[in-house]
Formats: sequence, structure tokens, C-alpha cells
Amino acid sequence: MRERGAAGALYALSATLVAAVLTGCHGPSDGPAGTGAGGERSGPAADSAEVRPSGHGAVFLAVGECSPFGTADPTEVPCDSERAAARVVAREGGRASGGPPCPATTDFVLHISERRPAADEDGDGAVPLGYACMRKLRPPHPGDPGGGGGPRTVVGDCVRDLGGGRVRETACDAEGERAPRFKVVEAVAVRADCPASTGLYVRLGGAHPVGCARPL
Repeated sequence: MRERGAAGALYALSATLVAAVLTGCHGPSDGPAGTGAGGERSGPAADSAEVRPSGHGAVFLAVGECSPFGTADPTEVPCDSERAAARVVAREGGRASGGPPCPATTDFVLHISERRPAADEDGDGAVPLGYACMRKLRPPHPGDPGGGGGPRTVVGDCVRDLGGGRVRETACDAEGERAPRFKVVEAVAVRADCPASTGLYVRLGGAHPVGCARPL
């Protein structure tokens, strides 16, 4: 919930629960529920942090470049480095909330704060505001259908019940308190096109913005 960031989705267990669901969808599987726009969600590893240029390319974290995990100040590293953990699959300017959505199987999003250091990759003294859609170099991939994370909800994803009419994405094979209750089985243009077995509606965005989820 990534908008697995900076985006969200609407879940409704029934027409009367729509208002209750609006604030509780698409958060990370082990953090507080969050909301966003355009069908995106804040995934479990959706990071928002200032970055500094590393000098590995003309653009900081351009498509095809790599970043490590677990740093308070994320950096760009060579993809053949032992520190490399994820690769950029899409790179956009501006804020994720107002820009193009990340690819469906994005594992998490890095939000890049605008900075104007003394020196940077192309010598203009600036790192513009933007975001990088990241795909981990090794599995598991939370952005895959049923993986339990990523910045977008896609067909094949599952959600669990948080109580009070709220739900959150979870891995489809999760057990115990994280066990899923619904699975998104189809994407359609309007709710009326969902099958009769639908027990939950999910806002996905795009040409088919409604996700039809059936009880498990």
C-alpha cells in the first residue's frame, strides 16, 4: 500500500459499508491502513526519503539502475554489487499521487525528494522531485498477484478483514490472523458487471477500475 506508493483503493463489503471502507484499504500488510488515489496503495516497502546522487548515471535511479535496501538515505548502486536489492522498472517526475501509476508488478516505490546539492550526476546541481518504481532482484515479490503488497491492487490479490468494515491486502497463502477473506477475481468497468458471487468491490483504476472480489 507499493503509491508495493503513494496511492490507494476503495473497498466496500456492501453498499452500506462504503463509507467505512474508504479509509482502511491498501495499507502495508504489517503497518497502519492508508489511503491514496488512482488505485494505488502504499506497499509494505514503500519508502519516502531524501536521496543523494551517487554518480552511477546521468539520472539518479534511472530505469534499469539499482538500489539497496535498509538505508536511511537511499543510494544508487551498481546492479552487480552485492548491495543491490531492487531495480528501477519505471521512473517518473513529480509526485506519485499525481503521476502515472507504477507497473502492476512493482514491489515498492521510492519517493525522491527534490534536492540541490553542490554536485550531482549531470552537473546541474539538482535532483528533481520524482519517484522510482522498484522490482526486487530476488523473490519473494510482494507486487505479484497474491503477493500481499506492492503499490497497486491487481486481479489475483487478496485482502483480510481488519474489523469495523475495513480490509487490507494480504498474501493469498497467509495463515492465522493474516489469512485472506476475499480475492480479486476480475476487473470490470462498472460494479454491475461483477459476478453474482462478488462480496467486495475494489477500486483498481485504469480502463477497468472496479475489482470484483469473492469470499474465500
